[in-house]
Amino acid sequence: MKAAKLSAAAVFTLGARPKPGDDLAEAMDNPLSDPNEIARDRIGARESSPPLEAGLYVVATPIGNLRDITLRALDILGGASRVYAEDTRVARKLLDAYGLKPKLGAYHDHNAEAVREEILAALARGESVALISDAGTPLVSDPGYKLARAVIEAGYRVFPIPGASAMLAGLVVSGLPSDRFLFAGFLPAKQGQRRSALAELADVDATLIFYESGPRLADSLADMAEVLGDRPAAVARELTKMFEETRRDALPVLAALYADAGAPRGEIVVLVGPPPERGEVSDETLDAFLLAALPRGVKDAAAEAARDLGVARKRAYSRALELKDRA
Repeated sequence: MKAAKLSAAAVFTLGARPKPGDDLAEAMDNPLSDPNEIARDRIGARESSPPLEAGLYVVATPIGNLRDITLRALDILGGASRVYAEDTRVARKLLDAYGLKPKLGAYHDHNAEAVREEILAALARGESVALISDAGTPLVSDPGYKLARAVIEAGYRVFPIPGASAMLAGLVVSGLPSDRFLFAGFLPAKQGQRRSALAELADVDATLIFYESGPRLADSLADMAEVLGDRPAAVARELTKMFEETRRDALPVLAALYADAGAPRGEIVVLVGPPPERGEVSDETLDAFLLAALPRGVKDAAAEAARDLGVARKRAYSRALELKDRA
């Protein structure tokens, strides 16, 4: 950590030249300028960022390993007029590790409406404001998107400062298709609502990504297996930390494993592969399946047809209603 502090200090003392914002606005406005030349100058590895313009800087922070902070993020957190965090106690650990002492405030679900006005007032005075979450990239499963929207609507700039993301880290280690994926955040805590949410995602032709807590993991996996079927999946836990772990198997197997093992500790990402490709199911085959399943109800019959036959849930539900009305 001592070496990290020295490296961070070097970033702040290399000196900076005043330049326009990071979106190459000058190059786009000037047809005679060379965007490539400006880009090379602006992203040089040996120069710190220029003095900060007024605006909201959405800064990604480490999800576990403190060395995953970027040099640019350190520049921003060291140079911003003020920094807002979900939990100032968590933020202080990161800031102290790199010797940073910005003006720090809290921005979370319980005070977001009032603090948004405070931040907009600071931007109106020409200040630079940085937003960080407890871990990872702000605006993902936190109230930051409302702040970004308010800042944009007020006519101020939003600067993305990219970095760590548990969602993307989980996708990398999952071994599941990464060309198309859908981040669904946290599922509802109640089983009925959770299964309904999963049913809405059942036909999405992409890898599904969820955040989950340890105490709810086994129940969530069991509901995924019930609603989504026998799909390949992965459970990634404590990513970038000392006890990092990824388990890969079919959903029913993972559900049984965590039901027996008990609730794991740490931050968890669950990833589920896309629905398998299946041949076309005829109307006759679908009707026969639904008629056998209808005694359990239209909704359950449609869910079973989608899971076992691979038909679109909307098709199965619509046909189940028709068959029920004829009975």
